[in-house]
Amino acid sequence: MPGIVGLITRKPRAEAERELQKMVAALRHESFYQTGTWIDESLGVYVGWVARQNSDAAAMPLSNESGDVVMVFAGEEFPQPGTALRLKERGHAVDVSGPSYLVHLYEEDPAFLENLNGRFHGLLMDRNPGTATLFNDRYGMLRLFYHEGKDAFYFAPEAKAILAVRPQLRHADAQSLGELVSLGCVLEDRTLFPGIRALPAGSTWVFENGAVPRKSTYFHPRQWEEQSPLEPEAYYEELREVLSRNLPRYFNGGERVGISLTGGLDTRVIMAWQKPAPGTLPAYTFGGPFRDCQDVLVARKVAGICGQSHQVITVADEFLSGFARYAERSIYLSEGSVDVYRSPDLYVSEKARAIAPVKIVGTYGSEIIRQSVMFKPGTASAGLFPPDFRASVDRAAETYAEVRRGHPVTFAAFRQSPWYHYGLLNLEQSQLTVRSPYLDNDFVRTVYRAPKSNLENGDVRLRLVKDGNPALARLCSDRGVGGDAGPLPAMAIRGFLEFTFKAEYAYDYGMPQWLSRMDDLVSPLRLERLFLGRHKFFHFRTFYKHALAGYVRQMLLDPKTLSRPYLEPGSVEAVVRGHLDDGRNYTSEIHKLLTLELIHRLFLDPQ
Repeated sequence: MPGIVGLITRKPRAEAERELQKMVAALRHESFYQTGTWIDESLGVYVGWVARQNSDAAAMPLSNESGDVVMVFAGEEFPQPGTALRLKERGHAVDVSGPSYLVHLYEEDPAFLENLNGRFHGLLMDRNPGTATLFNDRYGMLRLFYHEGKDAFYFAPEAKAILAVRPQLRHADAQSLGELVSLGCVLEDRTLFPGIRALPAGSTWVFENGAVPRKSTYFHPRQWEEQSPLEPEAYYEELREVLSRNLPRYFNGGERVGISLTGGLDTRVIMAWQKPAPGTLPAYTFGGPFRDCQDVLVARKVAGICGQSHQVITVADEFLSGFARYAERSIYLSEGSVDVYRSPDLYVSEKARAIAPVKIVGTYGSEIIRQSVMFKPGTASAGLFPPDFRASVDRAAETYAEVRRGHPVTFAAFRQSPWYHYGLLNLEQSQLTVRSPYLDNDFVRTVYRAPKSNLENGDVRLRLVKDGNPALARLCSDRGVGGDAGPLPAMAIRGFLEFTFKAEYAYDYGMPQWLSRMDDLVSPLRLERLFLGRHKFFHFRTFYKHALAGYVRQMLLDPKTLSRPYLEPGSVEAVVRGHLDDGRNYTSEIHKLLTLELIHRLFLDPQ
């Protein structure tokens, strides 16, 4: 993923430069990436950057007029309108269309970091006090990993860049691996590698003369938790005002912007309030091989009402024929922070980049507004893992219970978003720039002021859509929420869509073993076509059983795989043969086994 990379050290310059070049090279994943380096031997700073061509982050380094303040910045910041112009009018050399204002904002604003708004990380060098400050956004969304060595401090947006110069760190942390199996992510700023951690959210770490940093934070969620709640109507008016005022910031910039449109309410709220001119915001939705899913059906209508073009990016034969590449690439790029079942997201991101290099998403909307919980602990399949590793998987539930305590918005914004959503975001941002207005500072701060009755009195997003664009409010969502049908038709529509949603899940991931065997007996009838594709665009139970059976067998029955210390080989063989040959359903288990094996081959085996 694009970001900043480097080391702070008092090593000899030649040695430090060699390491810097190796770290940068480890992140050069695509031909459309642009890289650069900047060195200040007096500060002990050796920093590089990897950015998509034509993105703001490619314009590094940023410098003031005298050259004594230099910044390397990755990600995006969404400032108050007119910020760059005001700085230019004060005599600073500012390009009002790019990120150059940031270094001058640091000079002007004592609360520089506290007032930044976006997903970012950076390194700020100020030669006057002789300091280098490493910082990131208040959510920790644009992650920055670090390793504190005896003779150098290393940092990178992907752990693999640190592993490139510190190969002795290539071993897995049992606790983190157990959380990955149970939860699909690693908690508490840990990584799979015990010697590498993620920079805590809202960090400002100051280095002097290449020494150990002074570690502090510029923000803590309790600053927003301690706000007093608003009355229901006052809360809605403030939320609407903040959304309508700040939303245009996320559509600015010199690159073409598109929107990943779904059938849900989060992207519809964006369309209702952004009000793009006809034909200016290309929309696209992801579809599957069987039929137009509800996301496609609803999104097409939303785009039509708003006068925008709409495309369907279909996940079908082309993806399946290249699955081995997409599975390996997804694990490699995300460093195992997503399961292989998210590999279709890499495929569709490649396609979306051709439509527009900047992607607007509704991600985090329901999570922030409704405090929706998107991940929970799972249990280790009986017999698949030996007792010592199964204990690590089971302990994940205890850690999860600890981090769930506290304010629900804090969990959604500062725990779930950077820990669970990070993997998918990382995968997507390897291909394009992803923006979501639902992590805007003003918006999240306002949601903390929601009255206690807010979640009990309907979905505020329905009212936002209606006030922003009444025509959009007449459409029900992909799950049958909202719309202008009468009470009885609305109940029937929602009941049908809920049935098809649950039936599709049951037919895919959740099919019990007895039903799976019955389905296998009647497989020539292709009954899956009655259920699959109505809500989801990929269906791995059938993928693994048919199109991907050879890949599953080759990977998981390989003697190398069966020799892993955290697996029971007999149980692995039973899972593979049960799913492929005996009509059983082990979709989730195969996801985990493939993910673990690819992690091992890509990061833990001798390179």
